Amino acid sequence: MTKIYVGNLPFSATDSEIRDLFAQHGTVESVSLITDRDTGRPRGFGFVEMSRADASRAIQNLNGKDLGGRPLRVNEAQERTGGGGGARGGGGGAPKRW
Repeated sequence: MTKIYVGNLPFSATDSEIRDLFAQHGTVESVSLITDRDTGRPRGFGFVEMSRADASRAIQNLNGKDLGGRPLRVNEAQERTGGGGGARGGGGGAPKRW
């Protein structure tokens, strides 16, 4: 199974719309569109899981394709490494003791 990153999505995109788009290139195992944890609003990216052969075909055919006036960024998802960052700080480990 291959996880595909799908970026630059229009905020109006739905799971079923993305599933239908990728299903034109093979069997879609799962679709997960990411939302902001505080507001619940879409973040403009998500992930699709497909078999390796289907994923390769979908990436090749959908990267740069226009969806809702935006060119999609479609590539194989990279594993997350390290701990967080940004305003919320690093990730994991024991809490700091002051």
